Amino acid sequence: MKKVLQLIFFINISYGQNNFSTYNQIIAGKDYNLEMVPIPAGNFLMGSPNSEKSRLADEGPRHSVEVDSFWMAKYETTWDLYHLFMRRTIDKIQPDFDSNTEVNIDVDGVSGATTPYLEMSFGMGTDGFPAISMTQLAAKKFCQWLSAMTGNFYRLPTEAEWEYACRANTKTAYSFGENLELLGDYAWFKTNSEKKYHKVGQKNPNAWGLYDMHGNVSEWTLDQYDSKSYYKYLGQNVSNPYEKPTKLYPRVVKGGSWMNSSYRLRSASRQGSSKRWKKQDPQIPRSLWWHTDAQFVGFRVIRPKITPSLKDQDEYWND
Repeated sequence: MKKVLQLIFFINISYGQNNFSTYNQIIAGKDYNLEMVPIPAGNFLMGSPNSEKSRLADEGPRHSVEVDSFWMAKYETTWDLYHLFMRRTIDKIQPDFDSNTEVNIDVDGVSGATTPYLEMSFGMGTDGFPAISMTQLAAKKFCQWLSAMTGNFYRLPTEAEWEYACRANTKTAYSFGENLELLGDYAWFKTNSEKKYHKVGQKNPNAWGLYDMHGNVSEWTLDQYDSKSYYKYLGQNVSNPYEKPTKLYPRVVKGGSWMNSSYRLRSASRQGSSKRWKKQDPQIPRSLWWHTDAQFVGFRVIRPKITPSLKDQDEYWND
């Protein structure tokens, strides 16, 4: 059985590496709807212009950014996937990889999220719904676990990669333009969400085929949040910027959620995480894995077209 599974894995890996096109990442021989969409390298203006309605100061100054090619998950990470990481029941059928694959690590050495004291979907749904309330560390360790189980290197997107993918070659406030009357066709937000998140992929995708980039749940990026970080890039054409974290808070989340008003769903909108997101956590010390008061935050994964060094891989997965 392991040889059959191994063949499935290597067919999938080979397809992803040799063809920069959409592929479906099989995990332990099963389809969990982890479709990966190719995002071509390019240049864009990151942040918002002074003229953009409801613009906030931390979105500027607008600056030119170059981004390398990567694949991004078509959908936000669902509970179906995240529960695999939490329960770890499929770890025993990890395929054998070697130095020819992007990742060759023992899945048993990857830390897993502890079982929370609360039911973390808060009654909003699990099958096909976005996973929520995990810390950024938990999201990064999921990426490490997924990499160990597939042999492909996965991580969270940087803030620049996320915004680039969301915009999909647009310069407008939203990926579909400026017309707020269309927002409900693309996003779940405060006006139409009925105070809960919804199954992924129910609204229209952006031009690059990514769903729920606006609304449903906000999404973790790798970056440290700094309200003035864009100033260092003014007048430059910066390549693949990344604000490497030096402290636990705040970290950047993007996209806005089912709880937010429309202006928070704009492509340029930024939010910093906070220790207040653990206010109701009954554990002492507070959990490394859960933000009990962040029922609006989730994530999606990316896979760079150019695989980073082993040292960089480890840094992307760990604080």
